[in-house]
Amino acid sequence: MAINPFSRRRNPAYRRYTIRMAISAAVYIAAIVAASRLLHKQAPASPGAVMIALVPGLAVLAMIWAIGRLLSELDDEYLRMLEVRKAIFATGMTLAVASVWGLLEIFTAVPSLPVFWIFPIWAMGLGAGAVWNRLTLGDAGCA
Repeated sequence: MAINPFSRRRNPAYRRYTIRMAISAAVYIAAIVAASRLLHKQAPASPGAVMIALVPGLAVLAMIWAIGRLLSELDDEYLRMLEVRKAIFATGMTLAVASVWGLLEIFTAVPSLPVFWIFPIWAMGLGAGAVWNRLTLGDAGCA
């Protein structure tokens, strides 16, 4: 039985999650743009350069925190299960991509996959997990 998607929009936990993610994503994008303009590629690791380069990472940590808060704030077990399934799907997909690509790097001449891409791959996995939920359960969760 699918839950009415409009009820999800009225759920306070999803509203707080959306606000937290929007703020974190805005900081992340602004920090990436700022770091790209302020630091040239392979800048020396001065304290200032390290601090500038770490700001987008702090925004990623805020996004991870927002997802964890959503899981702890959802009082509906079905909605929580949908979110956990998405996270498990995303984690499996990320581990698969990183492991397979890592083996390709070891044994072939493929280009290196920067570690930076691990979180974006995981975030794309959340979307793929929502599709998986929709196909297998008829409901995607917070998508």
